[in-house]
Amino acid sequence: MVDERTGRAVGLELRRVLQAGREMQAALARRLGVRVTDVQAMDHVAATDEPLGTVELGDRLGMRSASAAALVSRLIEAGHVVRESHPADRRRVVLTPTVHGRAEVRDQLAPMLDELTAVIGALDDAEAATVLRFLQQAGAVMRSYAASDTGEEDRGD
Repeated sequence: MVDERTGRAVGLELRRVLQAGREMQAALARRLGVRVTDVQAMDHVAATDEPLGTVELGDRLGMRSASAAALVSRLIEAGHVVRESHPADRRRVVLTPTVHGRAEVRDQLAPMLDELTAVIGALDDAEAATVLRFLQQAGAVMRSYAASDTGEEDRGD
């Protein structure tokens, strides 16, 4: 069991990592010449387990359907995503990252990813297992928090 001081330090460092992730997205957006929301959208489309349409993407980003449609149009125009038929329901349209979009993002992130690979490679097996378990559990807590959002503000009435 971790002592309180170390626990606070881990929590603070996790907050710093999350902040660094937001800063990294902003830097990537500048390098790609797009908006931060566009980078976030591209990440959702590329990293999702289930196909995303415009409405689902907008829900994940917390935006209205008209804003999500404009965002998707920008991504299509920039060559980052395409609309395709849903693999299981041909009446639906889903978003798929393009080879060009993936390559452009990968090229911009390569130096950072190489450094992260070196950091991970410096871990021994036990350290890597501990870090992996922590990240999986922290991610699950954050996803649970996000999933519990009803979209209604608690006004304390």
